[in-house]
Amino acid sequence: MNISFNGSPMAATIAMPAELEVLSPPPQLLPGESHDHYKALQAAIFLDLAPRSAIEWLLAIDVAEVSWEIQRYRLLRDRLLEVYRQKGIEMSLRWIDVTGVAPAYRDEAELRTARNAAIWRLDPAAADEIEQRLASYGFDRHAVSMEVYVQAREAFALFKTLINTAQIRRMLLLKVIAVSRQPTRARTTDREDETLR
Repeated sequence: MNISFNGSPMAATIAMPAELEVLSPPPQLLPGESHDHYKALQAAIFLDLAPRSAIEWLLAIDVAEVSWEIQRYRLLRDRLLEVYRQKGIEMSLRWIDVTGVAPAYRDEAELRTARNAAIWRLDPAAADEIEQRLASYGFDRHAVSMEVYVQAREAFALFKTLINTAQIRRMLLLKVIAVSRQPTRARTTDREDETLR
């Protein structure tokens, strides 16, 4: 298998022993996720960790799985921000187009604002016009971004928690691998030190 780091191909030299392949179930991928990308990430991690025992292989498989989760969460968070950016544009346009509108016309004004925000997302020329219009009212890109974060704060906090939790799990797995590779005498001494405390 060939894997690529920063555009340069590198041959993987670590292959999971055939008798241990049953320990690595097929990944549960979401629509749009690539099995080849998952395998490349897994191969890179196996290459880096160079597992030496069945336990280390299990831990390396878990490290790959958690690393994939982190990438997934980051991608989903970024996609979420794109969706909320449209909502931020819509909310900013409401300040301009709906404020002060008579109650009888408010629903129509809100519908037009939502339609303009959808057009902003789909049509680059219209997006430029809408952003220039917002800027003329003091809604620059930073103001819109602030509105995006206000709208997405709960979902964004959820993804932050998911990413941080997965990163902690990965660090713990890596620590277990590192501890398992310490010479027996050093591990015994560490345990003795813990007992004395």
